[in-house]
Amino acid sequence: MSTEIRPFRIEIPQSELDDLRRRLNETRWGAQLPGADRSRGIPLAEVREWADHWATGFDWAARQARLNEFPQYLTEIDGLDVHFLHVRCADPDALAIVLNHGWPNSFVEFTELIGRLTAKFHVVVPSVPGFAFSAAPTVTGFSVDRVASMWIELMARLGYERYGVQGGDLGSYVATAMAEAAPERVAGLYITAGLGFPTPADVPELTAAERTEYEALMSADWMHGVDHHALLRSAPQTFGYGWNDSPAAALAWMLQKFHDFGGLDGIDRDALLTNLSIYWFTRTFATSSWQYYETSAIAWPTGSAAVPTGVYSGAPGVRRLAERTAKIVHWPTGNPSGHHFIAMDQADAYAADLRTFFTTLP
Repeated sequence: MSTEIRPFRIEIPQSELDDLRRRLNETRWGAQLPGADRSRGIPLAEVREWADHWATGFDWAARQARLNEFPQYLTEIDGLDVHFLHVRCADPDALAIVLNHGWPNSFVEFTELIGRLTAKFHVVVPSVPGFAFSAAPTVTGFSVDRVASMWIELMARLGYERYGVQGGDLGSYVATAMAEAAPERVAGLYITAGLGFPTPADVPELTAAERTEYEALMSADWMHGVDHHALLRSAPQTFGYGWNDSPAAALAWMLQKFHDFGGLDGIDRDALLTNLSIYWFTRTFATSSWQYYETSAIAWPTGSAAVPTGVYSGAPGVRRLAERTAKIVHWPTGNPSGHHFIAMDQADAYAADLRTFFTTLP
């Protein structure tokens, strides 16, 4: 196995851009179905407006140049080419932090966060296998534990003996698996949200205020939107044909999930389209679905009992519930709320809290 680390730059050919715009302009639109607001999905007029901007107003060249400002690399781990960003702090002795992205996001999730961290930390942002420019798993049974072991190898290859890990969404499970697999290397585990979320079995012991938060969680859009778990568990190959062939279908799917996960109001339009464009150009709509293949139900993140653990957002999580499985040392109550992908929505607040956690670890 080669351990070489090769420089990488994003260079999407003009022919790919021309093809994308042609497909958008030639979309065969259907009718708007009856029903209020988004009761049947993302409204036709909204998708058409986004598609028009993607085709005529979105500046991919500028976004590509922005992404290429970050040093990027490829290296082979466990037979798979892994893409990652590695942005060093001026202080060679600074702590390194691994940022773990979610689904249906990518390393683009952290575009505005990285620069807010590098004054104090080295920052490593790997692309999960099957996402963006990382090679896709070629077997079933691929797991977050395997990704965690790959990232532990990556950090050793980069020369880091001890580091912090962050994660949200899918990344929270990868980050936790890293802490559990190598507690002697992981200085701290920072999870965006999900720790201490009550289950139905916990409801009898909740306070009135906690029960109100729990009921709000149970009625949230992202708990009742399109069930991507079931869809991607059952037929990602089938749906992937449409997403990889029709940018309008891919756009509608991404808008649906970002809406389910917290709405579109707080998310920069071109940031979302940059993320979507990465999926489109790399044809990773289906290959990024591996984490759902063998799942049967949602399980909230647990944090780590071995590694100091902190969260960005507490409620509807309950600290005493989180402490059943996690060594909680950081549980703020006043952080600004925002989108499920909070680093895109509240980069200043998220970076500030992440800095606080990693610089005040016991």
